[in-house]
Amino acid sequence: MGLFDRLRRAFSGEPEEEPKKEDEIVSTSEENQEPEETATNEATTATPEDDQLKVAETTTAEAKEAEPVAKEAEDAKEVVQTPEKVEVIEEIETTSENNEVKIAKKADEESLEQQSDEPKETKAETKAETKEPEIQTTPSETVRYDKGLAKSRKGFGAKLNALLANFRRVDEDFFEELEETLIEADVGFETAMKISDELQAEVKLRNAKSRSDVSDAIIERLVDIYESEGVDEDNSLHFAKDPTEPTVFLFVGVNGVGKTTTIGKLAHRYQQAGKKVLLAAGDTFRAGAIEQLAEWGRRVGVDVVTKPEKSDPAAVVYDAVVKAKKENYDILLVDTAGRLQNKVNLMNELDKIKRVITRELPDAPQEVLLALDATTGQNALTQAKQFKEVTDVTGIVLTKLDGTARGGIVLAIRNELHLPVKLVGLGEKMDDLRDFSPEEFVYGLFKGLVTPKKD
Repeated sequence: MGLFDRLRRAFSGEPEEEPKKEDEIVSTSEENQEPEETATNEATTATPEDDQLKVAETTTAEAKEAEPVAKEAEDAKEVVQTPEKVEVIEEIETTSENNEVKIAKKADEESLEQQSDEPKETKAETKAETKEPEIQTTPSETVRYDKGLAKSRKGFGAKLNALLANFRRVDEDFFEELEETLIEADVGFETAMKISDELQAEVKLRNAKSRSDVSDAIIERLVDIYESEGVDEDNSLHFAKDPTEPTVFLFVGVNGVGKTTTIGKLAHRYQQAGKKVLLAAGDTFRAGAIEQLAEWGRRVGVDVVTKPEKSDPAAVVYDAVVKAKKENYDILLVDTAGRLQNKVNLMNELDKIKRVITRELPDAPQEVLLALDATTGQNALTQAKQFKEVTDVTGIVLTKLDGTARGGIVLAIRNELHLPVKLVGLGEKMDDLRDFSPEEFVYGLFKGLVTPKKD
């Protein structure tokens, strides 16, 4: 069974069960309606004489209760008119303004304290109520991908629906528009052309005419290409085989893609897992880069090796590797500068850093991870191609995937670059940096866009 068939079966589970439950609810509710109505009718039916007696009894009771109240009101009026009260009022009026202010302040403070007692309790109760579910439940990977890919799913679905709504016939013009739609969804130029060519024969073979059939054919072809290109793909992170040696992850990428933030979140993950983590501030050229990584180290609670700005990045990495070996660190995460303006200098710098690491640890670095900003779409694909030319990238870290409608970039990276995506950013929280799951990604991207399979 292919990935697309599993996708359809996964989406078909809920729609089949829901109607049965609704029918049961409707049938049971219809059965229960009649006795409820008869009961209410019996309860409400009463003779007019009984109603009159009840009204008379209530009016007499109210009149009796009102008599003492009226008397108290008359007595209060009389008391106000007594000379003693007049004297008290005159004395209050003759007091100084300061006393009036003090009295007013005390009264206001007492009233505010009385009013604020109940809201404080309710606020504390509501806070306790809202905190409990967060502590008790942690979202599953399916929920995380579903939420993180909501914008991409909505954007891709809107483009696909608009394409299908504008065309009455699946002809040459339709496939030209399809290519543009897929390119706009950032699935990549080569992928878009490949899908368009393969679909022309597929649609004719299936005799697909309805919108749902054509939509399913497009998504199925996307999923099949994505699955076939990732047969031998390894999305897992690799660690040092020798447990006595530290694992080294080297991070590369242009400035502003979330590379330093990714390092901080990954350091938090391993630190929480009980690992001894060390960071190396190898980006010594960008202003504030060293301090940014140092701040992440303070926040997460891990050590950071730094040198002054404009220092040799290889010297920083050398000190970090020596420290990691000497003090038995488990993980070393290395930040580097990302300058694509001059590929030669960048290539020389990265080569020098890798030589320093390999000289001290022959099996390191275990990963060279390229950080890409998912919100940049095709620009991220261009960056990936350029970095792949200057260094041996082993995997992709796709940041800000939750904040973009361009989730199709994952398809392009796999199909055009043949680089595995290893980490994805699905939110801003510390634990929203997740290991990439190809199937969860496909489910999250195409959920609701595939016609459920009916057996």
